[in-house]
Amino acid sequence: MFIKEQSDITPFESRVWLASPTMHGEELKYMTEAYETNWMSTVGANINEVEKVAAEKAEAKYAVALSCCTAALHLCVKLAGERLYGKPDVGHGAVEGKRVFCSDMTFDATLNPVVYEGGIPVFIDTERDTWNMDPIALEKAFEIYPEVKLVVVAHLYGFPGKLDELRAVCEKHGALMIEDAAESMGATYKGHQTGSFGDYAAISYNGNKIISGSSGGCLLTNIIEDANKARKWSTQARENAAWYQHEEVGYNYRMSNVIAGVVRGQYPHLEEHIAQKKEVWVRYKEGLEGLPVSMNAFEEDKSTPNYWMSAMLINTNAMCRQVRDDTKAVYVPEHGKSCPTEILEAIASINAEGRPIWKPMHMQPMYRMNAFVTIDGNGRARSNAYTADGVKDIGADIFERGLCLPSDNKMTIKQQDRIIDVIKSCFE
Repeated sequence: MFIKEQSDITPFESRVWLASPTMHGEELKYMTEAYETNWMSTVGANINEVEKVAAEKAEAKYAVALSCCTAALHLCVKLAGERLYGKPDVGHGAVEGKRVFCSDMTFDATLNPVVYEGGIPVFIDTERDTWNMDPIALEKAFEIYPEVKLVVVAHLYGFPGKLDELRAVCEKHGALMIEDAAESMGATYKGHQTGSFGDYAAISYNGNKIISGSSGGCLLTNIIEDANKARKWSTQARENAAWYQHEEVGYNYRMSNVIAGVVRGQYPHLEEHIAQKKEVWVRYKEGLEGLPVSMNAFEEDKSTPNYWMSAMLINTNAMCRQVRDDTKAVYVPEHGKSCPTEILEAIASINAEGRPIWKPMHMQPMYRMNAFVTIDGNGRARSNAYTADGVKDIGADIFERGLCLPSDNKMTIKQQDRIIDVIKSCFE
């Protein structure tokens, strides 16, 4: 084994984050307003304004402000399930026992709500053009499971999927589509906002998102009855009575008026943050030119990402040997080659934060028995001696060769240049 030399491994004095909140001042004004008017609960002017602005920005008729994006996704699944299958008995989920097609390469919050409601996730493989759900694999999945009526699509790292194609497949099979737009707020496809293509959608204001409330999210819908249902469910499903009357199970999911103050102060800066994130992505693309790597991709003629996360993919022939188990990774350094583990260690050595690509859901221990569909059909149990051309598993391949780079919009050009130099040194 040999040690690769790096020209400057002096750590940054202050940590360079993967993605951190960027505050501007207006947030404190609206939080203070909530404090001084004593609207410290889950009602108030800030919530009303967030719902109004969120709907306008996302090109939806209605937005429901909730405690987090996962809560929004949960209520999306519940709404879709009741629309498709009717109201379940108390104690039973809205998609109980039903298969639901889900993006495979995503954070598990995308599909956990399916499980909350008793559904069975079926994972749809990723396509290389955008790193999102493959429409061809989705069509294959409907051939295998024609009874499915719900699809949950995520837009990875703020880069839109092939929405026209995905939507067309769903409509062909009479299925509803939920958009997980947690990472893609402000991104557009053919000039329209992500979150406006699904029957239901969810956006996030988590601490590291393109705009932040420290927490929080919104459910998006064009159906007033569904917006009202979601508001009711999110406040413990209390009925309109002087006492506490309940006819169905509810949740404590409503957004705080204080958190809404932060979100309200952030919205005017959405486009500014997107422009800053784009500059980061472009500097990486230009700075890494000449290396055997590529940046996360998108359909340039159809979509405009919000560039929330800059990610990188190492060419297959430039990968050194790397082995991962469920919690650790090891690699063998090699001249002219590298791997995500080596690069992430090098970035960490100068006090900057990177991260592996989302590990595909079909590879997660709890979902290893769930169905997984590729463009060739069933993706399970195909790695045998009689498979002539190998097994296509695009998500697993991107996970093996990809990594997320420090993408904070407050990172200086000088700091980013240092990070780029460290990445280059890994291939020497």
